[in-house]
Parts: sequence; C-alpha cells; structure tokens
Amino acid sequence: MREIKITKNEAQQRMDRFLKKYMPEANTGFIYKMLRKKRIKLNGVRANPSDLLKVGDSIQMYLGEDTLKNLKGNQQIAMIKGKIDIIYEDKNLLLVNKPKGLLVHGDDKEKIDTLINRVYYYLNKKGFFNPLKENTFSPACCNRLDRNTSGIVIIAKNYPSLQMINEMIRKNKIQKKYIALVKGKITQKKEIKGYLVKEIKNNTVKIFSEKKKGAKFIHTRYQPLKYNEDFTLLEIDLVTGRSHQIRAHLASEGFPIVGDWKYGNFKVNKKFFQLNSQFLHAYLVHFTDCPKELSYLEGKIFKADLSKNLKEIIQFFSWEDF
Repeated sequence: MREIKITKNEAQQRMDRFLKKYMPEANTGFIYKMLRKKRIKLNGVRANPSDLLKVGDSIQMYLGEDTLKNLKGNQQIAMIKGKIDIIYEDKNLLLVNKPKGLLVHGDDKEKIDTLINRVYYYLNKKGFFNPLKENTFSPACCNRLDRNTSGIVIIAKNYPSLQMINEMIRKNKIQKKYIALVKGKITQKKEIKGYLVKEIKNNTVKIFSEKKKGAKFIHTRYQPLKYNEDFTLLEIDLVTGRSHQIRAHLASEGFPIVGDWKYGNFKVNKKFFQLNSQFLHAYLVHFTDCPKELSYLEGKIFKADLSKNLKEIIQFFSWEDF
C-alpha cells in the first residue's frame, strides 16, 4: 500500500484529476474502477471521483509497486543550468525576461534547454523546488511566448498561485502589453477583433473577419508610441492571448511586424534591418483586482528591458524617449 499526503500543491482539485496527474499512463476507466472497488481510498474510506482534496488528506493506493511504476510512466524533470533574467520574485511567483530564441516549453526539436527547465534548476538550487518531494506539481509558466518573442513570462511556484494567476489572466485582470515595430504609418490608437484559424501543417494561422469552423475569437488593441512615414513603434494590449495573434492580426491589417519572416514583409526585413526574428517584445504586466492571497501585487507594474539589438533599432530612429 502506498500512502500520499495532500499538500497545498495538490489541494482544491478533484480526486480523479489528481490521480490522472499522478498516474498519467492510467486511463479514466481504470481510475474510476479502482475507486469503485476501493483499491484507491481517501482518508481510509471509499472515494468519489468528484471529491475535492484538502490539505492534510491522505490517499491510500492498494496497487502493486510494479503497477504504479508503469502507470506513473517517465515523469523525470529536466533541470538545465542556464541564464535567467529575473525581474521580480516572491514566495509565490517568479517573473523573468525571456530572450528571443529560447523556448518556454520543449518541442520536437528541443526538449532540454528551455525556459521552464532553467527555472527548475534555479528553484532547485535555491531550495524552493524538489521534484522528488512533489506528488504531481511542478512550477509552471502562466503565459507563453513564441520562441522568437522576448519579454515577460510569469511563473507560479505553487499550485494555488497557478490557479489564481490563470484565473486572473482569463478574466483580463493582468494586463499584458507588448512593443512592436511595424511597417506602415499608424497615427491613432485602434481596437481590432476577428477570428483565428490554425494551419497545423505549416504552423501558421489565418485571420478572418467572420467566424468560421474551428476559429477562435481574437481581440487586440494598439496605439502608436512613435512613427514616421514608413514605420511605427506600437504598444499592443493583448486582450485575448492566442498563438501568433499579434503577428497575424497586425499583418492582416496591413502592418506586418518588422523581422517577422512568417507573416511579415520579406523585402522590408531583408533591406532595412536584417533581423532574423520579429521585433516583438512583451514589455509590461500590470496586476489589478488581485485575490486576497496576492493582494500585495495590487496595482503593481513590472517591465522587461529590450534586448541590445532591439535598442539599437530604436536608436536608429532616434526614438529612445518612447
């Protein structure tokens, strides 16, 4: 028999959801069957799949060690030593400035050197995270940026904070602002809406003005910070946070981001700046209407510095005072 003690990093979730995280190779039918047959109990008695776990609860699992090993699968956490640019840190959250070129999470080509794996290493060395002592939780990124988009990423150090931050993002209580350099002259702020459809084969998206099958609603606001006859430095307020939203949405409006080789203007990218990635930077987050546990963040604004090459482009236009 294996006994699991519930901590704050597992509490406030359903029994079946916890078990699925704990045994990712187990299907839902198997989990329900084990609960029904009392092979898995909660506090010594029969448990229901919908039971909400609390701190201090105890789960008893009457399964063989070989069975548990197979059902848990390979859950090894990769921790890689690497630079992270810390903007802010407290007991619940870590805000970092992600450089362009670094993935937030692994993909088919790169699984090891990612932002989250660097964070695991950092928190482990500081004594904040030990995967051997966690049942199911690992620190998690609350927002994602494309590989070649730099800027602020919010990481939750514990499960309650992850729940609260995700809920705040869902309800637009954390304002996220970006800076982008686009081709074209924009002199007034604007709010644009549309629908986004993923093109999985070539990892792109398409924007439509009317809803189509499989499309997701998108909402973007922007205002010019600086402009001339040919280019505009924009501040962008991301209301919805879809993959490639800013890049594709602005391009659909006729204002492609400079350096964007997927949605941008090839001639502009090659002739003017020779950037190998888009001039897009998540530079600001603003916390509003925080829950009680995060009330100390109420009204706080955090900013991420631009990288050296982006600053040089700003200097080229003499727009340093934006």
